[in-house]
Amino acid sequence: MLSEIRETELQEMQSFHSNQLVKNKYENILENLDSGIILFDSDGVLAFVNVQMAKLLGVPRKSLAGCTLTQLLRHPQLTRFKKKKILRIFRETIFHRKRFHELLDEYGRSWLVTMTYGDQMEGDFLISVKDVSDFKQIEQTAYQNDKLAMLGKISASIAHEIRNPLTSIRGFIQLLRPHLMSLGKDEYARIILTEIDRANDIIYEFLNSSKPSAPQTTVIPVNSLLKEVALLTESEALMKGCQILLHEDERMQTYISVDVKQIKQVILNLIKNALDAIDQKQGDQGTGLIEISSKRNEKHVSIIISDNGGGMDQHTMNHLFNPFFTTKEGGTGLGLSVSYRIIKNHGGVIAVESQAGAGTEFMITLPIVDG
Repeated sequence: MLSEIRETELQEMQSFHSNQLVKNKYENILENLDSGIILFDSDGVLAFVNVQMAKLLGVPRKSLAGCTLTQLLRHPQLTRFKKKKILRIFRETIFHRKRFHELLDEYGRSWLVTMTYGDQMEGDFLISVKDVSDFKQIEQTAYQNDKLAMLGKISASIAHEIRNPLTSIRGFIQLLRPHLMSLGKDEYARIILTEIDRANDIIYEFLNSSKPSAPQTTVIPVNSLLKEVALLTESEALMKGCQILLHEDERMQTYISVDVKQIKQVILNLIKNALDAIDQKQGDQGTGLIEISSKRNEKHVSIIISDNGGGMDQHTMNHLFNPFFTTKEGGTGLGLSVSYRIIKNHGGVIAVESQAGAGTEFMITLPIVDG
């Protein structure tokens, strides 16, 4: 009888240790997940929070233990921005029964918040938060490529149908120009020809936005390219009361293999956008400034164009390289989508950092070659 009791106790102890090991294993997994995990029990008390969630909240784990939602929202170390987001998630979950929420944080990163509750949770609320910025970027790239493919089909169908009559109109206007001059109406002819040329330029951009021609590459030094671009834009900048400052890296000459015409087109487009942004910035004192520089690592060189213009909000930045998206009155919304495709065709990357009221910085990164 005594041996049976001891054997039962031994089995119970083994079972307890086994369960404890399993529990520790699962807790260790939850602790080291790349997603933030937080659990509120049926009484609304915070029962568990992992390391990642504490980092996301910016609050020490020890100070979170035993908190209710109200106490969490009153936590002195929780930022106002995060308090507002938590409150919004709570309201949408309770009143609209939403289980999935997508959020943008103060740094522009995307987060997916998943709520798990119901009978299977026995009254508990499990909240997980995962950084999905990379997935969003892939989704945005795929969406942009689909739009560019559609744009290519449309442009191939209609471009020639539009250009042919424009060419005829232009020819007849030039024939009529002497008669208009004799009537003192030469200005009419000039305006018509200018508008026809503008329409042709839009069609050209429209065609190139879908499929820029394959790069005809030449090996050139980055410094020479940037000097030439600075000289080309210097006079326009001066007329707009803006200074272009070129920072040359004299330590080591860096060479890139690029289609010079296409890369110039991209950089000139970025500088023109910077000039427009500075021109549109109202009520601020001081001279407009555009800085052009480059920096290199072992395999790549980055060309940086920054300005002290009006900057952009997050919504504008999210759609910046989409065809037909523009914030300019009379803009086509094709310049940056063309630039994006050109840099991609060169095996490079174009990125932007901006903040409303604080200027913008574009960075073009391209592979380098041996001189």
